[in-house]
Amino acid sequence: MDRSGNLATEELKMTREQYILATQQNSLARTENPQFYPVGIYGWRKRCLYFFVLLLLVTMIVNLAMTIWILKVMNFTVDSPLVLQSDRNVTVNARNHMGQLTGQLTVGADAVEAQCKRFEVRASESGKVLFSADEDEIVIGADRLKVTGTEGAVFGHSVETPHIRAEPSQDLKLESPTRSLVMEAPRGVQINAAAGDLKATCRKELHLQSTEGEIFLNADTIRLGNLPVGSSSSSSPSSSAPRQTIYEICICPSGKLYLSPAGAGSTCQSSSNICLWS
Repeated sequence: MDRSGNLATEELKMTREQYILATQQNSLARTENPQFYPVGIYGWRKRCLYFFVLLLLVTMIVNLAMTIWILKVMNFTVDSPLVLQSDRNVTVNARNHMGQLTGQLTVGADAVEAQCKRFEVRASESGKVLFSADEDEIVIGADRLKVTGTEGAVFGHSVETPHIRAEPSQDLKLESPTRSLVMEAPRGVQINAAAGDLKATCRKELHLQSTEGEIFLNADTIRLGNLPVGSSSSSSPSSSAPRQTIYEICICPSGKLYLSPAGAGSTCQSSSNICLWS
């Protein structure tokens, strides 16, 4: 029994050693010959990916360089105003949602043209309309309109204004070189020279007409210069006669004024020969 038991024990040890040895050999075999599973992009796919990344990088650099060049050429800066320059002209168009042209502004070498239904110029602070123009009228909304031209302002048709005044120390002159000058107002026209003379000059005739009222001349001295002097046909000049210094004013049926030598009575009838030429 002892011998057989020892043999069984030895066989069991040999079997355990063989199992351990076989297990170690299998683990060594697995360690020496592992199975790898590659993860990632390899081969031509990897080269294509690198090419597209490089192309994207070059495109970004070119785009950034072009943007900086455009900003420099067009003078786009943070603190400076926007400047548009052209060798011929600059045209700005406005269109509606249908693509139709509704407004156009053209800045050329000779003129600035605006084509629109209504053109307005407003004050930057108050927003008040300083100038507006459309097909019906032109409105100037400034507090004072100043014309600095040597020839003044020329109007082809009628002008409606509540006040016309010259600059201090300057003369105000209303002139119509080839036609007539008419001033009309429903409640009267007032011409006032506060610190100077008032002159009305014409080439042919000056008419003062009042249809329903009167013509009132109020002054310390009223002078009518260059009036013709009528003379009686029966009277003859005499060297010994005293010089006539007092005259009376006479009027012809046509409205012409003339002077007649004053006498004890009216001498207009005797000196009315001048009315034959009027």
